[in-house]
Amino acid sequence: MPVFELTEKIVFPDVSYAEEDGLLAVGGDLSIPRLLKAYSLGIFPWYSKGQPILWWSPDPRYILIPEKFHISGSMQRSIRKKVFELRTDKQFGKVIATCSSVKRTGESGTWITADMKRAYTDLFHAGFAHSFESYYNGNLVGGLYGVSLGKVFFGESMFHTMTDASKAALYHLVETAKELDFQFIDVQMETSHLSRLGAEAISREEYLSLLQKALRFPTLRGKWENIIQKDDPD
Repeated sequence: MPVFELTEKIVFPDVSYAEEDGLLAVGGDLSIPRLLKAYSLGIFPWYSKGQPILWWSPDPRYILIPEKFHISGSMQRSIRKKVFELRTDKQFGKVIATCSSVKRTGESGTWITADMKRAYTDLFHAGFAHSFESYYNGNLVGGLYGVSLGKVFFGESMFHTMTDASKAALYHLVETAKELDFQFIDVQMETSHLSRLGAEAISREEYLSLLQKALRFPTLRGKWENIIQKDDPD
């Protein structure tokens, strides 16, 4: 089945046309309206430098239900002792820049291109993208970023330069999601790391059903830095 080539019109093919690996369409742009349309349909961009923009809707889809987040005893102690200072939307630009530059095992490059950084920074300034950050001695040592619509958070990437720093940032996202009554966190595709933390696979059909229910709620736009600054695990 041929992959759909997008035009200037902000429309996407039905996700049922996606290839077996989840690839649905190619081309288009990373404008705010197109990105928001994509996420609302269960589609996200993911491509490498030198490639055209590739749009995906994998089946199965991996999500994290906030109440099913697995936090280890050592991580609980770390949070209880306030090893990390947890903040939101303080340094979005630095978080996405570090996600794109940090070296990862088995990866030689990054999919977070300059265009992607600009696009998600635009989403941040428009109030749709957010960063969750962990600090040690005042230094940013871990974080993640993603997009929020309705009652769902679409996670994009995370990093750490200190052991457990990204887990602390994810913990902070989960606690915020609970505070805001978010229904799930979209982690897109499986990783062993996220599976150990409670992420689970569901069919694309089930995912789209959950997504449409979550999108019935209004989107909380703007910076979230003062919504919740929680240091102690439940």
